[in-house]
Amino acid sequence: MGEAALHERGRDWELPRFSIGEVAERSGLSRDTLRWYERIGLMDYIGRDHAGKRRFSNRDLEWLALIGRLRTTGMSVADMVRYAELVRAGESTFPERLEMFRNTRAEVLAKIDELQQTVAVLDYKIDIYEGKAQLARPATITVHDTEEITV
Repeated sequence: MGEAALHERGRDWELPRFSIGEVAERSGLSRDTLRWYERIGLMDYIGRDHAGKRRFSNRDLEWLALIGRLRTTGMSVADMVRYAELVRAGESTFPERLEMFRNTRAEVLAKIDELQQTVAVLDYKIDIYEGKAQLARPATITVHDTEEITV
């Protein structure tokens, strides 16, 4: 991150201040998960206090929020670790990061479309069970067998 962006966020954005317990509570992740994220390289260097205990910054909390969103997209842990490596490598990796996010976005949009079709099927079935089937448009149900034949 550039100096201007860091200054805009405030000097304490990267200041280690939160214990692992506080971060677990704020993020909804377990302490074990936070340690694992650090171990596999998903988290950058985590600060330590004078006793050697992990101390997380606001920057770390923001990173965990992004990781949470990427998990929601279905992105694999390996791809998230790759993304973290690219971020640490600097601005020269912008094109690869952009491609990752474009691909992930396309996958999310496809999932949204699939979920919308699923909701239409559920609505149709609900209407049947509520006795309103004549008011509903029949939902299209597409099934693919092992030979990719649409039924």
